[in-house]
Amino acid sequence: MEKTLTVALIVVGFMLIVTVMMQPSKQQDALSALSGGAGDLFAERKSRGFEAVMRRVTSVLGALWFIIGFALMYVSAH
Repeated sequence: MEKTLTVALIVVGFMLIVTVMMQPSKQQDALSALSGGAGDLFAERKSRGFEAVMRRVTSVLGALWFIIGFALMYVSAH
């Protein structure tokens, strides 16, 4: 059981890294990076399409990674 959870943790972790890297960049230009994006501070827009899907997938994989990690910790302690 412990080896299965370890493999699942590694696979989910790799998938989490891939989904984070696939997310579109929030930076518009170099000036935005230097100013910290202060001009867009209150310009909250709802994510749509691919961006929304990637945000949901990242959240689900992150939660799954933590759950598997806690389960692995429980199984290895008992």
